Formats: sequence, structure tokens, C-alpha cells
Amino acid sequence: MKAHLVYNPAAGPRDMHRALRHVVDSIERHGWSVELKLTEKPGDATSLSEQAADAGLDVVIVAGGDGTLNEAVNGLVGSDTALAVLPVGTGNMWAKQMGIPTYTLANPLRLHEAAEGLVQGVVRSIDVGKVNGRHFLCWAGIGLDAQVTTEMEPRPRHTKRLGALAYVVATILVARDFRGFRARAWLDGSVVRGRTLLVLVSNIPRYAGVPVGQDTRIDDGLLDAFVFKGLGFPYAVAHVLKILSRRHLQDPRVVHRQVRHVEVQTEWATPVQVDGNPIGTTPVVLDVVPGGLRVLVPPSASPSLFSP
Repeated sequence: MKAHLVYNPAAGPRDMHRALRHVVDSIERHGWSVELKLTEKPGDATSLSEQAADAGLDVVIVAGGDGTLNEAVNGLVGSDTALAVLPVGTGNMWAKQMGIPTYTLANPLRLHEAAEGLVQGVVRSIDVGKVNGRHFLCWAGIGLDAQVTTEMEPRPRHTKRLGALAYVVATILVARDFRGFRARAWLDGSVVRGRTLLVLVSNIPRYAGVPVGQDTRIDDGLLDAFVFKGLGFPYAVAHVLKILSRRHLQDPRVVHRQVRHVEVQTEWATPVQVDGNPIGTTPVVLDVVPGGLRVLVPPSASPSLFSP
């Protein structure tokens, strides 16, 4: 296997350059050829991934968080080069969905465990989403969560050491004053109207580490769309509690559909995020790109993620 390891030095709570050198040596002992590439600015992971695909490499390994991973996805969609991840970011939601051990300050050896799973992986084609021309691997959010990411990102490294706690605090502070927005969402042509806190379009079963989908597959040509209705902080708290107790799909204030195409219009420009990165405001058009990305799936990934 020929691969580029694309590392974002700004990702995660600490610099991982030295540790990744050891990981490269470990991977190459399995017969791989790996070249380490460092990003210097936003967008570099996209261009480096495009270059790898153009060169006919087998794999691009991303060492970073979900934001770096998203950039790489946008450089690899439609190519024969597969995506893999060594999670050294803060959230690492895709890695956790794949069951990949995630590096922490308390568990530094997990990076080598992740590398072992990588070399044992198999390549599969999966779906990705696309919103206003930007591809996403995990999800796109419109409203409350996008407002949080807009106020949080980019973050200095010392706040990343707080992990998820920083997002929890920010979400509470934003939700306290977030009144929601009037929206019209077309879910494969079916219109949903009303005061809304969040529109979520997901490609994976988990959102912020919590299961939200039902029978979600990442290769079935469908996205899971959710419209969380409500007005103000009490509704936001109620939705969170329902999600945590896995009762949100029975809530009449939550609309859930499996779809191929979504359009969202709002009464005023409302923030939009993809894979934890703010990308602008509404209106938006979202589509699924069936089988648009090849990924290296480790043995730790649940078979339930894929169609029978």
C-alpha cells in the first residue's frame, strides 16, 4: 500500500509530530510505504488529498480531527484513493463511530492501536452528503449546533485540552439565548414548517457521540434528516433529554425521515455547519452522494453500519 499521512499540527490538545513518526515506522513494517505531509493552513488537507488521488496512491491517512477529515473528504470524493484516520483531534466523531481507539493524554498508546487496526482494514465504498457544494462525512447542522460551532471555532489549543467539556459549556450558553427560527424544510419534497431549533442531516448513526438514527447505514444511498421543533431553552433541554434516553423519535416535535434530497429556507440567515465546521448560512440544498467515497474500514467497525 502506498499512502500519504496528512497531519494537521493545529489539531487536538498537543503536538503529535514525534509520535506520528513512530507510527509511520510501525505501519511501514507491515509493508506499506507512507510519506508524512503537514498542513499549514485551512484547505491544505483538501489539496494534499487531491494530489494523492491524482498520483494514484492507495490511501490518504488523516491525522487530525473531524475538521481535517472533512477537508480530506472534499479532496477524495469520486477518486479511487481510500480515506483512513488516525484520530488526534478533539471530538474524533468519525473515528468513534468506526470503533477506532482515540488518542488521549491519559492513553497515548491508543494511537498505535489505531494504526494496527488501519493496516488490517478493508476498503469499502460509502455515501457522503453534500451541502451547497461542500461534502460532509458525518453530518450537517442548521441552527443551534451551527451557532455553537460558529462561536467556538477556530479554538486555541489550551481550550482543546478541555475536550468535550468546552462544547458542553458553550452549548448551554448559546442555547440559553437561542430562540430558534422559522423554517421550511423540504425532505424529499415533503414540507415541514414551523419554529425550529435544529435541522440535522446525518450520514452516520451517532451525533455528538449519541445514537440518533434508526437502522442507519452508511452505504444505503440515504441520509437521516431530523427537524427538532421548538422555541427557546426549555425545548432545547427537552430535546437533549429525549435524545439521551433514546425517546426522541417518538416525540411529535421531532420529524425524522430517511431522504436523498433536503432543502432548508429560514426567515433569516441561520448558521450552517458540516462535520463541526461553520460554512455559512441558509438557504441550503443537501444531497446524498451514493458510494462517493472509498474508506479503509478497520476490524473494529460494527457490521451494522453497512447494508447486508
